[in-house]
Amino acid sequence: MSASPSTSSDHQTDAADLARFGYKQELKRGLGLFSTWAVAFSYISPSTGIFTLFALGLTTLGGVFIWTWPVVALGQFIIALNFAEVTSHYPVAGSVFQWTKYLANRTYSWFNGWVYLFAGILTVTAVVATLPLALIPALNGLGWHSLGQGSSTTLLHTQLVVALLTLIVITVLNIYGVRLVALINNTGVVFEILGMFVFALILMAFHNHQGFHVVTNSAGIPVNGSTFLAAMFMSLFVIYGFDTASTLSEETRDPRRAAPKAVLYSVIGAFIIGGVFLLGTLVAIPNMHTAIANAWSPANIIEANFSTGFATVYLLVVSAAIFVCCLSIMASTIRLCFGMSRDKTLPISKPLSRVSPTLHTPVWTCIAIAVLAAVPFIQYSGAGIIAIAATGMIYMSYFLCNIAILRARAGGWPRTKAPFRLGSWGMVVNIVGLIYGGAMLINFAWPRAASNPKPDQTGGLLNFHIDFLNKIPILWTVFVFIVLIGVIYYLAVGRRKEFAPVIAPAGDDAPLVQAAPPGPAAPPEG
Repeated sequence: MSASPSTSSDHQTDAADLARFGYKQELKRGLGLFSTWAVAFSYISPSTGIFTLFALGLTTLGGVFIWTWPVVALGQFIIALNFAEVTSHYPVAGSVFQWTKYLANRTYSWFNGWVYLFAGILTVTAVVATLPLALIPALNGLGWHSLGQGSSTTLLHTQLVVALLTLIVITVLNIYGVRLVALINNTGVVFEILGMFVFALILMAFHNHQGFHVVTNSAGIPVNGSTFLAAMFMSLFVIYGFDTASTLSEETRDPRRAAPKAVLYSVIGAFIIGGVFLLGTLVAIPNMHTAIANAWSPANIIEANFSTGFATVYLLVVSAAIFVCCLSIMASTIRLCFGMSRDKTLPISKPLSRVSPTLHTPVWTCIAIAVLAAVPFIQYSGAGIIAIAATGMIYMSYFLCNIAILRARAGGWPRTKAPFRLGSWGMVVNIVGLIYGGAMLINFAWPRAASNPKPDQTGGLLNFHIDFLNKIPILWTVFVFIVLIGVIYYLAVGRRKEFAPVIAPAGDDAPLVQAAPPGPAAPPEG
């Protein structure tokens, strides 16, 4: 069936808008508001983050840790407001990289994009490593008991195999196109919302062992600033990635209006669904002291309250939600890599920016992201440890982006109107977002065993085999390593490359766009 005249006209309008930025329409533009929102919501995926780090929050602050959820949700919503306005002005693939490219200079935007790219890659690794935490108990319930047996080392190996298989599957699905990803994703989101929300209500109605006062029960753990900041890490790991709606702008219909709405709605949806699920899970803990002593995950709580059959079905629903989270995070990271490669800013940019004429996807970028995401599995240490580096680097890239936006606001941006705008509140929102983001960066970097341990504090799970590195907090090591590689590449090659010109639509705050400075040409790429 051919497209209707109005649909065809809308596509032409969106393609023409993209052309004003100097890009031609190569990716397939077929996502509506719901699909764009669903991908952003799946990136956040409350079930994924809660399953990954629920035990950290519970063992750090007992039931009181639920209060970290609204604090982080509010802080991230403020960041999302700032991003929503920017994406309404610059609806192109790459989110924070593109925004800093238009509002700052080439060096600043390159480093921000580099940090964000590897943060996304590590997030892919962390979420595919999370899937086994729900899937293996579900398969045990189906009769595959051997998967959950053996020593902790054996279990870790089984988790590694499941994670690698997941990585392969989501890579193939992303190669076959965003419409297929969106179809699977939309279905998964419906199951996640219904599963988490309805299941939480069942727990509260029929398995309420703790009472709702559990939210004030720390089980004897001191409640102070230090423990609260450490317990925040679960919430911090969950509520990010809302800018995915911006990253998919070139595949979204009417992105100047749809993408900002999807950014904001994804945070609101995650806050409501995740908050209800957290409350339902906490009240269903049979014995708080036992749960804390054994670092229970939601899977343990589910199995303690339900028959094997019901628990298995629910864990399969959660596994499906985590799987679509894997899909959406990889899709977002692929678009960021594609956007940077199209601007000739990455190594081997030419193949990475090539779009398949039949599949309408950057196939080599899909493969490259998968290979890089597999690297941390060389020494697999569990999803929680990988999440530490991923989350800290995401927040760093957000912080750097917000600095660029604030600098642009101080220079008079935005001078033109976009469908979504903050008006006179823009500067206030921007500054509050920076204060919050800066405080969270300090929180991430703080050397503590709960949220930023040294390798020798992980019980042997992580060992760099270099004594001094094993005594440095994990986030510090990962961040310095990735930045150092970036500095070496940029100084040796990047600064001499002829990046794609920065083109802004006529009259769209052009004075803030800084073109690439002239310099000696770099050798051509193969």
